[in-house]
Amino acid sequence: MRKLKPLYDCLKCPAYCCSYERIDVTRRDLSRLARHFGISDDDAERRFTKQVEGHRALRHQKDQIFGSICTFFDRETRRCTVYEARPNVCRSYPDGRSCGYYDFLTWEREHQDDPDFIPYELGK
Repeated sequence: MRKLKPLYDCLKCPAYCCSYERIDVTRRDLSRLARHFGISDDDAERRFTKQVEGHRALRHQKDQIFGSICTFFDRETRRCTVYEARPNVCRSYPDGRSCGYYDFLTWEREHQDDPDFIPYELGK
């Protein structure tokens, strides 16, 4: 079966999905991150995760656009620093051919006549 091409371009987004408060991490994800950094699974869990609503999730760092974003996100380039080792939830997002945030951002940029526009509320 042929996979359909996505209707979004992550390179044109300031990484909304990386700002989700709860980016869940499985044991398998921890092992992948541990191998990437050359540390133990337990060290990876301690260094990179926190408990959010009873779930193991990636830690965050401050971000000028969203307020808080994934610890592995490069805020200058707006790209993932562990892309090859990223968790499964990141690999499968947005779980379809379209992304609601990308659609919204595209519409706003067209109507603002500004290809780099980020909504004011986010840019605070």
